[in-house]
Amino acid sequence: MADAALRLTALAEELLEEKLPVRIRAWDGSESGPPGAPVLIVRNRRALRRLLWKPGELGLARAWVAGDLDIEGDLYEALDLLASLIWDRGAKAGAGIHPVRDPKVRAFAKGLLQLAGPWLPPSPPPEEVPRRTGALHTRRRDKEAISHHYDVGNDFYALVLGPSMVYSCAYWKDGQSLEDAQRDKLDLVCRKLALKPGDRLLDVGCGWGSMAIHAAREYGARVTGVTLSVEQAVHARKRVAEEGLTDRVEIRVQDYRDVGDGPYDAISSIGMAEHVGSVRFREYADDLYALLEPGGRLLNHQIARRPEKDESAYRVDAFIDAYVFPDGELAPVGRTITILEDAGFETRDVESIREHYALTLREWVANLEKGWDRAVRMASPGRARVWRLYMAASALSFERNKIGVNQILAVRPAKGGASRMPLRARDWTASATG
Repeated sequence: MADAALRLTALAEELLEEKLPVRIRAWDGSESGPPGAPVLIVRNRRALRRLLWKPGELGLARAWVAGDLDIEGDLYEALDLLASLIWDRGAKAGAGIHPVRDPKVRAFAKGLLQLAGPWLPPSPPPEEVPRRTGALHTRRRDKEAISHHYDVGNDFYALVLGPSMVYSCAYWKDGQSLEDAQRDKLDLVCRKLALKPGDRLLDVGCGWGSMAIHAAREYGARVTGVTLSVEQAVHARKRVAEEGLTDRVEIRVQDYRDVGDGPYDAISSIGMAEHVGSVRFREYADDLYALLEPGGRLLNHQIARRPEKDESAYRVDAFIDAYVFPDGELAPVGRTITILEDAGFETRDVESIREHYALTLREWVANLEKGWDRAVRMASPGRARVWRLYMAASALSFERNKIGVNQILAVRPAKGGASRMPLRARDWTASATG
């Protein structure tokens, strides 16, 4: 009798003490759950074994990446419905099927074991980051983490990001294309930094060179871009040469901690600080402060999480850490500002553009889905699945204010505390005053 889906539904609802909001289709062809709802497809028993051997989010992530689990229907709707059962339950979800916690959990684990069979644990998908050793955020470990995320292939990123090749939040207005919104974001950064011809700009974590090219071409700045990704640097240098800007833009494969040719008039750090880590963030702030000319500006564009009531309870998301941003950490915006000011900066403006990132991510997901077959050939089926889940879930997180993104404009004060800022700080078209 084909009844695996019915048994899985009953087990899950008994554990969760509520009805499943999605439909389940199991490997034996059976289905169970509300008609018309998104369908969670359990392709094989291996999906259950992954969950038994690695309870919680990591087990689910491995099953998704390997293709043992899939979703039929609207991915955003399915994730939204499942979020309250998985991610929003926090520790309860993480402990979900630990066999010693309570009778309901033991019954759930026993039921899964009967369906899954007593096989050994499946190997993790090859896309999972190998076990890391050594202290967090050393130069070696950071380089390995950056390589895992960014050296997937420039063609893959071009498919997802589009012609702008900007891998950070765009700045939208109604009716814009993704490319126009990304151009507006780069221009906003340049105006906040008050760039003018001849200014030296350091672009920390320069990606594929879009910010460096825009600042040099549109504002006449002399730009140094640094990245730890060799593939990014190769692509960025090619773009710089095609734009005829090799006399004004230099792209280096270099750790920001090794930059020693300051002072710079301005520094942009767009989507890079998330990789720094809490143990190194004061060092990051100190280094950028030392590299700036007195009166120079820093634009720190960074994803932030909501504060925890107990900050010691914060844990890096298991899926993100294992498959997307190894060793990446998010901090509340207030903590970031405090550390920047402790290093000597004066915070002059903070702009939240959370909703803009949700719009950007939905565009990237649409690009990936439209070019799915090419994406699979360029990377791997597992890698494409990682990116689809990561970007769609992130879009929902931004929309629901689980995470945010902020542009922090800070100044290294000049002699006598002068900020060299216009009196109306948000008049970004105004020139800096003496």
